[in-house]
Amino acid sequence: MASTPNPAKTEDPNTNDTNANYLTTATFTSPIFISSESLHSLISHQNLIHHFHACLPTVSSSLQTPIRQSYDVSPSSSLLLMPSWSSSPLFPYLGVKLVTYFPQNSALNLPGVHASYVLFSSVTGQPLASMDGTVLTLYRTSCVSGLASKILARNDSEILVMIGAGALAPHLIKAHLSARPSLRRVIIWNRTVEKARKLAVEMRESVGFDGVSFESNGCLEEIVGLGDIVSCATNSETPLVKGERLKAGAHLDLVGSFKHSMRECDDEAIRRGRVFVDNEAALVEAGELVGAFEREVIGKGEIGGNLVELIKGEKVGRRNSDEITVFKSVGSAIVDILAAQLVYETYKS
Repeated sequence: MASTPNPAKTEDPNTNDTNANYLTTATFTSPIFISSESLHSLISHQNLIHHFHACLPTVSSSLQTPIRQSYDVSPSSSLLLMPSWSSSPLFPYLGVKLVTYFPQNSALNLPGVHASYVLFSSVTGQPLASMDGTVLTLYRTSCVSGLASKILARNDSEILVMIGAGALAPHLIKAHLSARPSLRRVIIWNRTVEKARKLAVEMRESVGFDGVSFESNGCLEEIVGLGDIVSCATNSETPLVKGERLKAGAHLDLVGSFKHSMRECDDEAIRRGRVFVDNEAALVEAGELVGAFEREVIGKGEIGGNLVELIKGEKVGRRNSDEITVFKSVGSAIVDILAAQLVYETYKS
């Protein structure tokens, strides 16, 4: 099991003694490669949610996370770099995720996004591991939503509505089920009805979800109002979730949008809910929020808080059973490196 950074230790990461001690005991080892198959066997949604909950408050302040860099490879294709490194010897890691975005791959029946993650020692700089960044991203993204659901959704949540049936959808379903074991019914919607039906069948055949029913439904407006938790993972540029249809006490999880033109919910959902974010980047990247600010639906000062503030108890989450909560995530290199740490340390243990 991965080690949790110990906040009680107070060594100065810049002292020569600390680094000298580390260097005298450090030995060179060949970097390991962790395939997607191995990665699945090393972590679960449940233990990654727990890892984020335990480590985000203590590690986030010691991590340097520059704004992700994006380069145009062609008019439609991009290369993204997401680095992060620690300034503390208690978390001796440096990592970078390399992502390619080639949307035209759909014509070749290939995924449009590919990624690789490389983990280094932040003390010696030596490479420790490389791993499948695509699978790592699916786990870390879904588990951030799962952690938010654990904090913000009602304790008696029973129905999960999953909007979207792409690669992230089964991970989101598993993360929400891990975070909220009270869930008993999952309803899946996708623009392509057959994809939703196929995912429902796959989830029924999954191990570990006894007592949970999985179904698909082609009428989005009909099922949104049923959801105690409504999770969205699409690239939609037109609002799919209409706020007027959300039930009292619902938790809305918005994962898909990462640029201003994308919106998974309308202004009424933002107006009715108390909005929380995974990190401050969501305030300038997410189309739902940027548009709401521009239209003065809400102000930035009305955002309820970010994930670290919620974990620490610095900001209050759900206040009552009728309140609608909205969680918008855009991802960060901090959760990438925490997920990579768990994978690497589990592999080494």
